[in-house]
Amino acid sequence: MKTLFSFLLLLATTALFSQDVTVLMKEGDNFEKQFKEAEALDKYKQVLLLEPNHQKALVKAAEMNVAVGSRQTDKQAKRLYIESGYAFAQRAFNTDSSQADASYAMAMTSGKMTEIETENKKLVGYVRDVRYYADKALSLNANHAKANYTLGKWHYEMANLSGIRKAAVKLLYGGLPPGSFEDAERYMEKCKSLEPYFAPNYLDLAKAYKDDHKPAQAIEVLTRLVKLPTRSSEDITVKAEGAKLLASMQ
Repeated sequence: MKTLFSFLLLLATTALFSQDVTVLMKEGDNFEKQFKEAEALDKYKQVLLLEPNHQKALVKAAEMNVAVGSRQTDKQAKRLYIESGYAFAQRAFNTDSSQADASYAMAMTSGKMTEIETENKKLVGYVRDVRYYADKALSLNANHAKANYTLGKWHYEMANLSGIRKAAVKLLYGGLPPGSFEDAERYMEKCKSLEPYFAPNYLDLAKAYKDDHKPAQAIEVLTRLVKLPTRSSEDITVKAEGAKLLASMQ
């Protein structure tokens, strides 16, 4: 009888635990929809206290740290948030590297680390990691929208490196994999078809078309961007930049 009671108590505790995690994840999602990324981050951290290897919470914690960190005006505060995001992405990848989301999180946060890294060798390492993990994410799920965007942005930024910077990178660190506007446009167009409301993709796709001397395509993408619904705090900034770029091209 005592054994049966202990078993039933364990079942009840497990069910309650599972319910708590589900509720916290839902609350985090609701805060995201209200543009309250810091509050969402707190909810995902609470999930991780209950379930340290919760894959989705780890990826979300990485994304929310980056979202909050990107808005910081204080350099040290920005660094702390982005480094925390990178650490959560590493935990997600180490927990289950077979998940495309985990590789995407590593690619995304590696890209953000390039914004705060001052040591050239480490900077190049992060740039390489963006390509490596984005490729891995797409090998696991070719239709991962944000991984397509991340790889497309990587190609755009590599294609935009000046000849002098390319030569310096090659001389010091053996070079980087090549990037092209064509590949940038291809990956970001695929992201657009998979996730038609992801505003950052539109902005970077328009920039790629503009720098690739395709103004008509750039204007078309920007026109769609400014009409997108605002779904995050980042969208507000992205759409404002897009509207400014559109006005300069008309």
